[in-house]
Amino acid sequence: MSIPKEPRQLMINIMYLVLMALLALNVSAEVMNAFQTLDEGNQASMDTVDKQTTQTAKDLTSLLDDDSKAKFRPILATVTDIRAQVSQFNAYVKELHDNLIDEAGNQNGELDEDDYVTKKGIRSVRGKKNKDVTTRILVYGDDGVVEGQNGKGDELKDKIIETRQAIIDRYTELLNTYGKDFDLNESDIAGHIQSDAVNMPFSVDDETWKSNDKKVSWADFKFGHMPVAAVLPLMSQIQSDLKVSEANIVNALRQMAGGKVVEVDNFFPVFEADRSYVIGGERLTAKVSVGAFSSALDPGNVVLRANGTRLPIGADGKADFSVLASGTGPKTINLDVAVTNPLTGETKTGTNTFTYEVGTRSVSVAADKMNVFYMGVENPITVSAAGVNSDDVRVNISGDAKRKSGSGSKFIVTGSKVGTAKVNVTANGQTLGSFDFRVKRIPDPVAKVGGSRGGRIKSTTFKVQTGLYAELENFDFGAKCIISGFELMYAPKGRDVVPSINAGGNYTPSTLKLVKLVKPGDRIYISNIKARCPGDTGPRPLGSMNFEIN
Repeated sequence: MSIPKEPRQLMINIMYLVLMALLALNVSAEVMNAFQTLDEGNQASMDTVDKQTTQTAKDLTSLLDDDSKAKFRPILATVTDIRAQVSQFNAYVKELHDNLIDEAGNQNGELDEDDYVTKKGIRSVRGKKNKDVTTRILVYGDDGVVEGQNGKGDELKDKIIETRQAIIDRYTELLNTYGKDFDLNESDIAGHIQSDAVNMPFSVDDETWKSNDKKVSWADFKFGHMPVAAVLPLMSQIQSDLKVSEANIVNALRQMAGGKVVEVDNFFPVFEADRSYVIGGERLTAKVSVGAFSSALDPGNVVLRANGTRLPIGADGKADFSVLASGTGPKTINLDVAVTNPLTGETKTGTNTFTYEVGTRSVSVAADKMNVFYMGVENPITVSAAGVNSDDVRVNISGDAKRKSGSGSKFIVTGSKVGTAKVNVTANGQTLGSFDFRVKRIPDPVAKVGGSRGGRIKSTTFKVQTGLYAELENFDFGAKCIISGFELMYAPKGRDVVPSINAGGNYTPSTLKLVKLVKPGDRIYISNIKARCPGDTGPRPLGSMNFEIN
């Protein structure tokens, strides 16, 4: 068995089917929130893919500025046309998306804050449970006739087919016209068209619905009697499929022109637990799998471990895991994955953690991200008090941290200085418990130049960098550290070393002048690197880096 080309998208599709099954069981509140989370995940995924595609397109434009690449310049017009098609389709879906929310909300003809509601700090669509709006707009249409298929859903289907064909036609036209100029033979051309365009994930399944006697159209099968909360992630998934298709084609064209393709090689374990709160003596059950951006992957090349124990991978590419809950408080499951590339033999590794809460039918406090409070960032915690209304729960923090905001069961804590803090929980004048936490500063970031921490680097790659940056690796908070200064020493081959003291992370004019001089055989020594992270009272040292230019 091999994992499909886009495992993240497959995972989202599977999650969607599971949520639909739960919806049929009327698990309303939790499912509605899960649909919102899925939609937000789709939107975040699209943003990430779009940024990568935009950068790839910019790099392609820069690459083709070289006169030696002149024969590949027709690619630029094709990329522009395809991206325009994608933008036009997404604008259409965005308008449809906003209209559904407004019609289920205040119906004033525009999307505004009155179409949303905020409860316990969570902002969601006001009419998220409304099934009539989705069925009327997407299936029946304004005249209410099902057989006529006047709903916007079938118009959306036509837009998908039209956009997909326009992309295929434009890509096909480019390769049929200029393929030989790109040093491709007829077999290569046909293969590119098939794999990059015809097999794109952005498509319409127009057959499955026909086997359902109760559905009269694709739109009825897809959207009929579905709540707004369920339709929104389904629509964003269609957009996400198009974004992935766009990225695949732009990457393929960049590779065709001789540019470097962004290889997807980051793997991480995914932990799908049946719950995150258990009582002592109960069993926590989960599915553990590989999350990745990659091409086909044989599970035989994958090793998954939970708390050091290797897990057998099933035919569905996932591994079963369970642990008997014991003790009380937050528990962490450490996950590791190792993936071996069957072509190169290279092994990539990744780690992740899953934190769950073990209760004793009383009260517990769990840090949502880690079991410590970090200085300089917001530390979310969840307070669970069995048998007590969450609105009656009161939390105060003593020691080297303080409570910033929150109520009910969700709170934000900030660290004041390195040390310890105590979380005190009360309700209705009664003390429910006190919990000790460590307060630590943000871990040291890693200084990098162009994604590298040192070693051999091409002169062309080194010259285009603008400076150093600090990266927080494996840190589950949205914190950013800033390089405050460093010393760079340029050692040209066979000549004296030239030093430069640099303030800040970006190269100063004097440092940049040395960087532009590098050539194969030279060396660069960067030392006394310092950075400042949120919560720091002064810069912290990050060591040094050495580069051999080749």
